Amino acid sequence: MPDDPAVRKRALRAEIRERRRIMPAAERERANAAIGRGLVALAEERGASSVAAYLSTPQEPSTREFLDWALDTGVRVLLPVSRADGLLDWAAYDGKDEGLDWMGMPQPTTELLSPLAVNDVDLIVVPAAAIDRSGMRMGWGRGYFDRTLGSMAQRPPVYAVVFDPEIVEAVPVEAQDEPVDGAVTPSGTVVFPMD
Repeated sequence: MPDDPAVRKRALRAEIRERRRIMPAAERERANAAIGRGLVALAEERGASSVAAYLSTPQEPSTREFLDWALDTGVRVLLPVSRADGLLDWAAYDGKDEGLDWMGMPQPTTELLSPLAVNDVDLIVVPAAAIDRSGMRMGWGRGYFDRTLGSMAQRPPVYAVVFDPEIVEAVPVEAQDEPVDGAVTPSGTVVFPMD
């Protein structure tokens, strides 16, 4: 059924995965360097002394340069650890060992903190497949970040990290989907108007 948001999301995710897969290495390297600079500038502008972020995979827009900067400057970083029950635990980033979670995603190997640990950060950086011009985020279909953001009584600014073509006019929306305040892309940071 073409009007089913779940079906449209699957098609859009497949298209984005393929675009990311075939991105030339030099273009990816330039884009990732610009994203790293953008994330650093955002954290500095926000005066963030603690952030929640994630360990990017090789296909994703990279958070690695930003995480290195945070370690070097003393910004506390919490990284998600996916649980089989659909919640996220958090762990402090120390820049050392990484493991893989039960889905094969990179995760820190430091001590696990509770899902509530994210309530104490100044800025949240999340992955996304696409973001629309109203700030609606389309993730990768597991709902971890939507559940986390939707459960927070007071949430700090939330920014998604995407490549430039992944900011689109509209994404399919379902009831559980949560918007973001902005997006960091290779060409700059976009702030979305909030209602």
